[in-house]
Amino acid sequence: MSRIQQVHILSVCALIIPLLMAASPGPVFARGDAVELPEHARAKSYGSGWECERGYRKDNTACTAIEVPANAYLTNTLYGSGWECGRGYREVSGACAAIVVPANAYPTNSPYGNGWKCGRGYREDKEACASIKVPANAYLNFPGDTWKCDRGYRALRESCVAIPVPSNGYLVNSQHGSGWACDHGYRASDSDCVAVNVPANGFLTDASYGSGWACDRGYRADKEACLAVNIAENAHLDASGNDWECDRPYRKKQGKCFLP
Repeated sequence: MSRIQQVHILSVCALIIPLLMAASPGPVFARGDAVELPEHARAKSYGSGWECERGYRKDNTACTAIEVPANAYLTNTLYGSGWECGRGYREVSGACAAIVVPANAYPTNSPYGNGWKCGRGYREDKEACASIKVPANAYLNFPGDTWKCDRGYRALRESCVAIPVPSNGYLVNSQHGSGWACDHGYRASDSDCVAVNVPANGFLTDASYGSGWACDRGYRADKEACLAVNIAENAHLDASGNDWECDRPYRKKQGKCFLP
C-alpha cells in the first residue's frame, strides 16, 4: 500500500468515526423527579424514597433524633420508643430506673415482671426472696423454687409422710392414688393386697381391672370357673379362643351351624 493510499484511508476513518459516535445510543438514564433528602436521611437500598439514619425517626418530611435516656440503648425497630433500658434497669415514665435487686436474687433481661428472680433455694415473697423451708424426707426440685418428697413419702401440707405399703405390694412413682401397687398375682382390696384365686384351666393376667385371671384357649369364664367351650358341628374356635364360630359357608343360628 502506497503512502497516498494510507493517508486517504486515515482521512476517511477520521470522518466516519465521529458520525458513528454521534449516531450510537448513549447510556439510558431513568427520568424522574430528583428526591431531596432531608438532613440525617439516606436513599433506600431497595425501592424508592428515603429512610432516616440510625438514631433518627421519620416525622413527616424530616428526621428527628430519638431521645435516648441514660442507661438505655438504641434499637433497630420502627415501632415503639426506639430504645430499651440496659441490664439492671427498667423503663419507668420514659426513663430507665435502676432495678432494686433484693438479697438472694439476681437481675434478669426480661422486660416483664419486676426485673429480678430469686436464686435457688429461695422464692419470691412480695419485694424479697424468702428461704424455702425443706421438710424432712424432701429435697429441692431442679429449678430450686420448691421442694418434693423423697420416694416412699407423700406431701401433706408442709411435711412429707411415709406411704404405707401393704404386704405383697410395692411403691409406684405416682403423685395420685395410693402410691403403691400389688405384686403380680395379687389384687388391691382397700388397703391390702389379696391373692388372685385362679381357677383350673386359667392363668394370671397383668390387667389392673377385672378378675385378674383369664381362661385358657378352649375354655370360657363362668363366674369363678373356666368351663370347656362346647363347639358345635361344622364349627371351630374363634380368634379369642373362648368361643366358637361356624365354618364357611355355614351360619350360626340358635347355637348351631346351618347352611344358608
